[in-house]
Amino acid sequence: MTNNGVVVVMLEFEKPIYELEVKIEELRNFGSDKNIKLDPEIKKLEEKLEKMKREIYSNLSTWQRVQIARHPDRPYTLDYVRLIMTDFVELHGDRQFADDHAMVAGFAKLGDTKVLVIGQQKGRDTKESLVRNFGCAHPEGYRKAIRLMQLAEKFQLPVVIFIDTPGAYPGMGAEERGQAQAIAENLKDMANISVPIVATVIGEGGSGGALGIGIADRVFILEHAYYSVISPEGCASILWRNAVKAPEAAEVLKITSEHLLKFGIVEAIIKEPLGGVHHDPVSLSHQLKDVILKNIQELSKLPKEELLEQRYQKFRKVGEYIEEA
Repeated sequence: MTNNGVVVVMLEFEKPIYELEVKIEELRNFGSDKNIKLDPEIKKLEEKLEKMKREIYSNLSTWQRVQIARHPDRPYTLDYVRLIMTDFVELHGDRQFADDHAMVAGFAKLGDTKVLVIGQQKGRDTKESLVRNFGCAHPEGYRKAIRLMQLAEKFQLPVVIFIDTPGAYPGMGAEERGQAQAIAENLKDMANISVPIVATVIGEGGSGGALGIGIADRVFILEHAYYSVISPEGCASILWRNAVKAPEAAEVLKITSEHLLKFGIVEAIIKEPLGGVHHDPVSLSHQLKDVILKNIQELSKLPKEELLEQRYQKFRKVGEYIEEA
């Protein structure tokens, strides 16, 4: 859909919102062209629009929230780096095979605090998506990430992580180069990195591909992001032999931010602007910056042994449950 020459990516359930927005814009242009004051009519429609937005976005299904998490206009890792950090210097390569463009990393300043930032990066168009491999990292991406975390540990710099991937790349080449082993080694080695690690799920948090850089002292999630052991499509293909059942799978997987907070997977939910972060990335980025800095400061006060023990216990508790008669 286009609006004044600008391409608007519209999700199916958002159609009534965009249709009303178009009507308001047409009415505003008509009044301007004909020199007719239509302010009362426009105000009524704007009030109706605001009410419609609140009704739609406060009653989203899990699948609709997955769609928002995947929205192509959502900010990606490098967008957040640009919005909340300065002096970013990207670093490359795993020193074994190649550089992985789906995993970006480098040193930067968050306020006055020097940090290492790591995250999966998707592409905005077809060409960039192919270069970034749709945010699906190869083994060399995970090896680059842990190499740089160990470098950050050497210089006693906290690590800031942005998680946004459908999952690690499952191709033959990745498997031949040890995809599962690379992720497993990251889980082991991240548990022993002796500097604060703060991670935020900013979009998709898919499977081991997300967890491969997700062993953090504090894990936060944006309101409409999701974090799951498998994608809804993958789950539906296994359970029902039909990816069309993805909406049903999304419901049973319990992957929304509220579920994750309830289960103790994340520490807190960062509320998004109405309709998703892509509607106002600047305001959310300020909020995110404050949350990350606050937690880095708190974690930096802990002795090394206590920091590592708390991180270990955090992930040991994941999956614990009690059966009641």
